[in-house]
Amino acid sequence: MRHNKGAIAGAVLAVTALSGCMQDLGDGTVSRFLQAQPGKDAPTSAETKAAAQKEVSPDEVSPIISDLAARNSVLVDGSPYAKVAAGVLAADARVAEAELHVAQLRAEAASKNWFPTLSPRISLTSLGDFVADLVIQQVLFDNGRKKAERDLAKADVELAAVALSESSNTRVYDGLVLYLQAEEGRSASQLYGQALKDMRHFEWVMDERVKGGVSDFSDLNILRQKLADLRARHTAAQEKTSRAISELNAMSSTALGDLRGLRGMTSTPSDTSLAVLRAMVERDQQIAEAKIARAQHLPGLSAGGSVRDGGRGITLNAAADQMLGLGTGASLKAIEATKVTADRKVTEARDISNRAVEADRRALEALKRQANEAVGLRKQAKSNLDLFQRQYEAGTRQVMDVVGVYETFLRALERELDLTYQAARAELDAAKRLGVLADGAKI
Repeated sequence: MRHNKGAIAGAVLAVTALSGCMQDLGDGTVSRFLQAQPGKDAPTSAETKAAAQKEVSPDEVSPIISDLAARNSVLVDGSPYAKVAAGVLAADARVAEAELHVAQLRAEAASKNWFPTLSPRISLTSLGDFVADLVIQQVLFDNGRKKAERDLAKADVELAAVALSESSNTRVYDGLVLYLQAEEGRSASQLYGQALKDMRHFEWVMDERVKGGVSDFSDLNILRQKLADLRARHTAAQEKTSRAISELNAMSSTALGDLRGLRGMTSTPSDTSLAVLRAMVERDQQIAEAKIARAQHLPGLSAGGSVRDGGRGITLNAAADQMLGLGTGASLKAIEATKVTADRKVTEARDISNRAVEADRRALEALKRQANEAVGLRKQAKSNLDLFQRQYEAGTRQVMDVVGVYETFLRALERELDLTYQAARAELDAAKRLGVLADGAKI
C-alpha cells in the first residue's frame, strides 16, 4: 500500500507538536508548556544555539562537576612537584577521560528521551502485497521514569568525572612517590658515601695500629665488616634512585631525572574528599534507578499508533511495564528503602572520610614534630662525636670508642632522613585523598 503525502505530512506535524510539549515539572509529571516559558524559544541559527549553550542556568550546573573543576592544586607552580605532575599528566593515556566522553554522549542522548519516537513497520498482506507503515509513540505520563532516566545519565556523567579526577590525582601521586623515592635514594647515597669516607679513615688508623702492635686484629675485622655493611647500603640507595628515576621517566612525557628538592606543596585545603563525592554520585544513581523501578510498577499513559490515513490510527494507551502481583507492595517498599540506604551510605562515607582526613592531619603533625626532634638528636650526637674525637686526639679514647659514637651519629642522620620523607609522603597522601594534586580546570 502506498502512503499519500498528506499522511506523511500529518506524521511530521504530530511529531513537531508532541516534541514541543514535553518538559518535566517533577516526578511523574510531564509539562506541555515548554513553548510558553519566557526565554525557552528554540534557537534559530548556529550562532544563537551556541549562545544558548553558553548561557546555562545555575540549576543546570552539576554541583559535583563544579566542585571538581574548581579544585586548585596544592603544588606550587614551578616547583619540582609541579614539573613532575605536568610530565606524568602529559603522558597519561586518559582512559577515564574517554569514559567521561562516552557518559556525556549517553547523557545527551537521554536528554532527548521525552521526544516522540518513530519507527517504520512493514507487513505482508494476505494478497502477497507489502504494506509500509510509520508508527509513532509518545509518552504522556510515566510516573517520572523519563526524568529518572535523565537523572541516571547525569549521575553517570558525574561518576565518570569523579573517576577522571581520581585517575589524574592517582597518576600525579604515583609520579610524586617515585620522585620522593629518587630523592630519598640520593640523600641516602650521599649520607652513606660520607660515612664510607669516615669509616675508611677509621679503618686506616686501626690498620696502622694493628701493624704497630698497639691494637688487636679483631677490631680491624669489625671495622671492615662495618665498611662492608655501609657499602651494601650505599649501593642499595643508588639502585633505589636509579629504579625510581627509570620508572618516573617511563610514565612521563619528559625526562625528570635532573629535578631536585622537596619544597613544592602549600597547605592542604578542607575540600570534600573524592570518596565522599563518589558516594554522593552513587547515591544519585541508586535513587534514579529506584525511581525507574517504581515507575515500572505503576500504570502510565502514552499516545501512539499508525500514522496512516492522516494519523487517525493514533490512540491513547494506559499500561505498566511490570504486572501487578501479590509481591508488588513489598517491591515498592524495597524500592523506597533503597533511597534511605543510599543516603546512609553517603553519611557513612562522610564519617569515614572525616576520620581519615583527621588521621592524616594528626599523622603529618606527628611526623613533622618527630623530624624536628630528630634534628635535635642529630645535633646532640654530632656534639658527642666531636667531643670523643677531641678526647681520642688527646689520647684518652680508643678508636673503637669513637667508632661507636660515630655509628650513633649515623643512626641519628638516618632517622632524620627517614622521618623527613615520611612526612613528605604523608602530605601527598592527604592531598590525594582530597583530590587536590591536580588542577580541576586542567584535567
